[in-house]
Amino acid sequence: MSRGGKPKDRDESERRCIVTGDVQPKAGLIRFVLGPDGLIYPDVVGKLPGRGIWVTADRGTIETAMKKGLFARGAKAPAKTPENLVEMVEQALAARVVELISLERKAGKAVVGFEKVKGWLAEGRAKVLLQASDGSDRGKGKLWTPEGGRWFGCLTSQELGLAFGRDRAIHGALAAGGLTPRVIEDASRLAGLRKQDGGQTAMKDTKTA
Repeated sequence: MSRGGKPKDRDESERRCIVTGDVQPKAGLIRFVLGPDGLIYPDVVGKLPGRGIWVTADRGTIETAMKKGLFARGAKAPAKTPENLVEMVEQALAARVVELISLERKAGKAVVGFEKVKGWLAEGRAKVLLQASDGSDRGKGKLWTPEGGRWFGCLTSQELGLAFGRDRAIHGALAAGGLTPRVIEDASRLAGLRKQDGGQTAMKDTKTA
């Protein structure tokens, strides 16, 4: 049951961040586990065995957990954190988002290219607008966030291109349904890791597609 007394979907289950102490939906957190070698590993898909250690999907928060030795406290056992742990999380999330977008493309629920994306936006078919973090601001400014939808700018042009089977891409769009909610979840977490690197996600609408 939720705190309001209503039945809670499994997807809405909550966990406590070991750094902030805040309890929030798992969608906004990164799960870590302690490996048999005594190292902490990120588990962005949430399927690795072991006790889950949860940290808010934010670069600074993960770095704080590392500096203060909070992973060992969360694991209730001696634990070492790789120096590149934040980068490991970032790379895993980026690969995950690229994979999900690629699956949406193969299912016919994603388009790439300025004109196709603009067409989907005009027709109301697009629910998520994707734009490369290193694309021209002038070009990106000619498109708009779908009504009731979301905008993400946390992928590079090379990563967005990979998702669409191209060398690079600047504009992409996703339709509602399918894997789009999962793209939104993982792209939101990736944005939290990359907001210091120019991959900021200036969410103009926080509604779920």
